[in-house]
Amino acid sequence: MPTDRIDARVALNPEQREAVEHFEGPALVLAGAGSGKTRVLTTRVCRLLDEHGVSPHRIMAVTFTNKAAGEMRERVAGLLGSDPRGIWLGTFHALGARMLRRHAPLAGRTRAFSILDAEQSLRQVKRAAIDAGVNPKRWSPKALRTHISDAKNQLIGSAAFESDHGFSADLVQRNASRVYPVYQESLRDQNATDFDDLLMLPVRLLENNADLLARYQEQFAFLLVDEYQDTNHAQFRLLELLAGKHGNLMVVGDDDQSIYGWRGADIRNILDFEKSFPGAHVVRLEQNYRSTPVILSVANAVIRQNRDRKPKKLRTDRLGGPPVTCLEAADEVDEAAWIPVEIERRMLDDPQLNYRDFAVLYRTNAQARAMEDGFRRRGVPYQIVGGVRFYERREVQDVLAYLRLISNPRDRDAFDRVVNYPSRGVGRVTLQRLSDFAATSSATLLEAAAEAERAPGIPPAGARGLVAFSDLIRKYSANAAHTPVGQLLAELVEELDLLIVLRGEGPEGEDRAENVRELIAGAAEFVADIEELEDRDAFTDLDIFLQQVALVADVDRHDADADAATLMTLHSAKGLEFPVVFISGMEEGLFPLARSYDEARLLEEERRLFYVGVTRAQEKLYLTHARRRRRAGDVSFGPLSSFVEILMDDLETKTTRQVPRRRGAVRWRGREDESQSSRSRRAGSRPGGWDGRQGDAGGDDSFNQDRPSYRKGEGVVHERFGSGTIVELAGFGSDLKVVVDFQRAGRKKLLVRYAGLQRDYSF
Repeated sequence: MPTDRIDARVALNPEQREAVEHFEGPALVLAGAGSGKTRVLTTRVCRLLDEHGVSPHRIMAVTFTNKAAGEMRERVAGLLGSDPRGIWLGTFHALGARMLRRHAPLAGRTRAFSILDAEQSLRQVKRAAIDAGVNPKRWSPKALRTHISDAKNQLIGSAAFESDHGFSADLVQRNASRVYPVYQESLRDQNATDFDDLLMLPVRLLENNADLLARYQEQFAFLLVDEYQDTNHAQFRLLELLAGKHGNLMVVGDDDQSIYGWRGADIRNILDFEKSFPGAHVVRLEQNYRSTPVILSVANAVIRQNRDRKPKKLRTDRLGGPPVTCLEAADEVDEAAWIPVEIERRMLDDPQLNYRDFAVLYRTNAQARAMEDGFRRRGVPYQIVGGVRFYERREVQDVLAYLRLISNPRDRDAFDRVVNYPSRGVGRVTLQRLSDFAATSSATLLEAAAEAERAPGIPPAGARGLVAFSDLIRKYSANAAHTPVGQLLAELVEELDLLIVLRGEGPEGEDRAENVRELIAGAAEFVADIEELEDRDAFTDLDIFLQQVALVADVDRHDADADAATLMTLHSAKGLEFPVVFISGMEEGLFPLARSYDEARLLEEERRLFYVGVTRAQEKLYLTHARRRRRAGDVSFGPLSSFVEILMDDLETKTTRQVPRRRGAVRWRGREDESQSSRSRRAGSRPGGWDGRQGDAGGDDSFNQDRPSYRKGEGVVHERFGSGTIVELAGFGSDLKVVVDFQRAGRKKLLVRYAGLQRDYSF
């Protein structure tokens, strides 16, 4: 397609055109929120292909979500009139996995290696801690994993980390240095990687293999990177290596939207880009096509408080727009009751609005509980992004564990999870004896299971179950070489009678069975991208399917077509936009979090997160806060967030009817029964003080976005009562109670914070 036809179909402003027409050399595109960066990236790819005649296989385009990668591919295909096959297009982790599969033997893996998710890797860290002599009850496996993950993101290997921190005064770090080498060795033994390895291992491959580096440097003449502000050191180093020959690296990002420092992102990558790549051409995209001037005024006023940033100011050609509203509620229940009523009121005023046009954003997942209650009571439909994801559901994880073991027989985590599911008479004692037998035989657990009848101490019934399990996995491993994933999975589920087993689990059993059927349907629709496969005979469709599943992100699960309001954390909202946005919980100590006052960089990241939330709104923005908020059983009092305080002169202010009238405030006149409900709930609350600086102290799990959760039907283990199944849950935070049917001890009601429950993955 001639270039002028591409230009005619894509309207570009002068700054966008400057970025698109840049050809050779490094370039930094500072793209403010809503400034059309996706248009710039896709149009640049098309011009490289169409005007400059660059071969598709010589282009690598990196996005931060699978959804963004899919949208970019669709837009490029739409502009060109055909799919440009050959482009390496995907997330850092997906492209890292693709490179690693091609050269897995160089990294001590086979090409069928497993990719462990966060929960699976956490279990491996716990096992490694025990093997390293570190008590996981005293030293949190999650804290240990955080140190290991941080080290990998900094490209620090286990030996170097152990040398640097083996005698550290930081005892957690010292113990992590003992666990890291054992953990990494266990991953290698199981032919597995964690997410961080998908970045670190490709970098090591390129650094340690000059011929391989030269090959990829020659291949990728042009690299384009989206959301560059969120890259960590490992990602920076990967790009630095790949761009080392041609130097044609264009990065697009916004330092004002760098919000992932807590998981290793380094804002210095974008701030220091011109130092890292001398002679870089810099383009600023400040024209906003999303929000009203009123919303942009708030956004600019907030972000200019940060010092560590590249100056830019969003502007728009739009006129007018309603004022930004600041709502004061009595408590979190009152706040959560007001928002759905306001949604309904706006929909009555503007019939063109649908539920899908509204989003409620919050700083912590803990705030979702009250918000869900408010939406349920009012009957307003909603969807939650960032809750329990489809692929994290117990029954889905069980089926995927079977597939992982079929693909990679060395996957210990998968073996442990399904060896006795459905029940085969393989108990914990039998598994320990099998593990001992495997160790003495230098065999994998699956290999040992095939010989279980020779293993000392394993009873005949358990041995028969292990042999049958081994035969099952081996049969499906052979079938996977020539059977489509959907058919393979359907046959496996039928042979296991898994749907019947799930339906027998009680009221939720049918829902669980339906989730498995949905997984089968998704697998049936899966078609492996041949471009992923340099050597088709070395891979099965199952290998690529499991990789795709492992790399699904929260935002990829957001259903933009569902007619429901969206509830999500501010981190999950990155990259999305809605006509009407509520940012809830705007209290000092909650947003910004109290711990952010310990370091200026943390406070600036909190402010950037607020900026991200503000710029999600297209037409109307609400900022809501509560006078008091119940957290983990306690009532806390926090003043209005300092982020909002500086804006008050430009905001419309309202209060709910539960808040005493103040001059100039507009009351919310909601339903009387809801107001009474709010009063009755607060009547049972215990008063307590909070100065805003201690909001996340005292071991409060409610502020931890990854805090453990429990579900009905889940298997758990208690130190004294043994194995059991959760049958009821009640309460929240530190008041969470569970009723468990224990196999030996019968039914017990336990307070979770004292029970010391562990998940039972052999359940």
